[in-house]
Amino acid sequence: MNEAPLRLGTRGSKLAMAQSGHVAEALTARTGRPVELVEVVTAGDRSNAPVHRLGVGVFVSALRDALVAGTIDFAVHSYKDLPTATAAGLHIAAVPPRQDPRDALVARDGRTLAELDPGAVVGTGALRRIAQLHALGMPLSVTPIRGNIDTRLARVLGPEADLDAVVLARAGLARIDRADAVTETLDPMLMLPAPAQGALAVECRADDTDLVELLATLDHAPSRAAVTAERAMLATLEAGCSAPVAAYAVVAEGEPTGSGVEGDVVEEIYLRGAVISPDGTREIRLSRTGTPADAAEIGKALAAELLDLGADSILGPQGHDGPGTQQFGSTE
Repeated sequence: MNEAPLRLGTRGSKLAMAQSGHVAEALTARTGRPVELVEVVTAGDRSNAPVHRLGVGVFVSALRDALVAGTIDFAVHSYKDLPTATAAGLHIAAVPPRQDPRDALVARDGRTLAELDPGAVVGTGALRRIAQLHALGMPLSVTPIRGNIDTRLARVLGPEADLDAVVLARAGLARIDRADAVTETLDPMLMLPAPAQGALAVECRADDTDLVELLATLDHAPSRAAVTAERAMLATLEAGCSAPVAAYAVVAEGEPTGSGVEGDVVEEIYLRGAVISPDGTREIRLSRTGTPADAAEIGKALAAELLDLGADSILGPQGHDGPGTQQFGSTE
């Protein structure tokens, strides 16, 4: 007897459907289980308000409600949309291989950031990007924007373009086959990504043990470790949606262990973190290394160092929403 398709809940945007489609195809390829996409409309999809004003979990709560209600079997989120607090009764069963987490510039006439004219108008939906653009000290006019990827690209490349450039996540552009529009992939030294940018979270009910095991076949350990470190830093900072916080972790092979066994090396995780004032005049940037097994502790320790150096004064009272309430909006 044929098994019923698994119901994968997803937002209806072009990017969300593409992400969910990739996960569905990968799961079917690995397990043979058929998957059908079920569109779920979230509060964030119904609003035109700036992302940072919409509230915590605005792109997530409807999907999680559907999971709890049993109308879908699992969901795919842009991991950076998830509040850092765990959701009761739910489980992140897989973090698939992460896409390139860097930010990307799309500019008129194929220009790079350094080639933009003085006074050029650059649009982005993320306070983190706005803050870092200001911190570069370039003579640019930075403006907040909202809309899906195609809408944002049209404001630079369309017939009624009103911006000189936009900054988006490269991962989102790649997932909808628009990476060709990128005029410059921004070095993390200039533009440190958002915590978990480019990563997906595959979530299901914790008590559905068979599905937990099935979805685990999609998990990519280095991607999970990197995201764990970044989000542990974010959670420890207790940074709210109005706080420009950035983090980027890389997992790579470290030095040989000295055991004498050929190829016997220890993996190492390298985490960079930053807190930047919205106007870009103040920033603290630090890094820390360790092993992937200690990813969460590395993130917590880096956050503690940032706080010791005054990150609290940059975040300010509005930058603290309390533990687990971080929400940076869907700006892939």
